[in-house]
Amino acid sequence: MHKVLFALTAVASLSATTLSATADDFSATLSNYYETAIAHWANDPALISAIEAQNAARSGLTQADIDAMDAEWRSEVGAADAPIIQPVLHNDAADFLRTRVEDSGGVITEAFAMDAHGLNVASTSMTSDMWQGDEAKFTETYAKGPGAIHLGEVEFDESTQTYQGYISVTLTDPETGEPVGALTVGVNAEALM
Repeated sequence: MHKVLFALTAVASLSATTLSATADDFSATLSNYYETAIAHWANDPALISAIEAQNAARSGLTQADIDAMDAEWRSEVGAADAPIIQPVLHNDAADFLRTRVEDSGGVITEAFAMDAHGLNVASTSMTSDMWQGDEAKFTETYAKGPGAIHLGEVEFDESTQTYQGYISVTLTDPETGEPVGALTVGVNAEALM
């Protein structure tokens, strides 16, 4: 019995070490994938203009307004009638992102762009919430300014049954260099390994 317990403990310890090393290795892989496959389109005018339009339209929002929009979004998830969600899924910027997903050959699983508040502007698929402003994908990018990149940990995604990592970046106005929002790209970890 002790030998079995010792063996199981050793395997668990080895697995944790392997996962940790793999996660570290995968950060480098994610970073490389961003530089070679995403950076050239991340600040595309289709995304920047959509975000800037939403920034202008949403300039006077309070946190209470944002919370109300987020609550309405959450209530619409899975509903047939989704007047808050549908415009985010069906606009030129969302179409642009869907094309990038299709062009990735299965490496990119999803993508969404956020405005200066961290509210979704364009998305390839429905997210669980509208406001990303309290999450690292926004706080570690937009809040940090131009050039900020956040690489999320690899996690198992129940909906796709795959291991995914996330790349989030600050999006900037190419004319002013000022941050306007953020972009998050979900990446199939298995496809990159």
